[in-house]
Amino acid sequence: LCPQVPELEKATVRILQPERVRGIIRSLREQGVAKLQVVSDFDMTLSRFGCNGRRCPTSYNILDTSRVISEDGRKKLKDLLDYYYPIEIDPNRTLEEKCPLMVEWWTRAHELLVQQKIRKDDIAQIVRESEAMLRDGFKEFFDRLHKNNVPLFIFSAGIGDILEEIIRQASVFYSNVNVVSNYMEFDDDGVLTHFKGPLIHTYNKNNTVLQGTGYFQQVSTRTNIILLGDSMGDLTMADGIPSVENILKIGFLNDKVEERRGKYLEAYDIVLESDETLDVVNGILRYILTE
Repeated sequence: LCPQVPELEKATVRILQPERVRGIIRSLREQGVAKLQVVSDFDMTLSRFGCNGRRCPTSYNILDTSRVISEDGRKKLKDLLDYYYPIEIDPNRTLEEKCPLMVEWWTRAHELLVQQKIRKDDIAQIVRESEAMLRDGFKEFFDRLHKNNVPLFIFSAGIGDILEEIIRQASVFYSNVNVVSNYMEFDDDGVLTHFKGPLIHTYNKNNTVLQGTGYFQQVSTRTNIILLGDSMGDLTMADGIPSVENILKIGFLNDKVEERRGKYLEAYDIVLESDETLDVVNGILRYILTE
């Protein structure tokens, strides 16, 4: 496919239109570092989906299953997950059907978390005690983008306070990293009172929740995008970018691979099936960013 990126030959890689992908990668390299930005989801995209046959926690799971949540709270949060997650990934439901249900899920989960009187001081320890894991190769990924001054925009429907802490504890929270997510608001005593708006869920990761952040305006000269996601909702993350010349969409297909493969191959340029690494992304970046 592209001899300069041997990682694309990995068994986990699937590509519907190899010619097109080759052309985009070539353009990204030719137009250089000054035009590039990376837009990425966090949970199950930069963080791992599983390890040794066990699911890794998302930023919500980390909080939901931590010692600061009561038994009763934990059970209620688990019930919400069991009810809404199958709806979220159901390939047969439309976006119109899913959106109000996702709002309902996130809102109810936030209300439950607020009832738990979570303390800001506990967050670092909660993350430390969790089984959160970034994908193999994360250090090279963050380091290379930072060294080349390539902006990394993390757009997450998770909990911003938790995912920032994961990146911080991995020692890769560099100045080129920007996060838009659901953030907690604490009172003067450091106790959680509510979540700041607007609410970001799996299927509204687009311009509607970016109003007022002005992020994409600040990097408007960077018209070449590498987009990383693991759900259909992640495909709209770059919608707020004023003008896009080239966009390479890389999708991690973590779950229900057989039944979702077709949809992912149509939507993403490169699909990585049950691949817990950033090898392919790093291989492409290495090629694009090496003089």
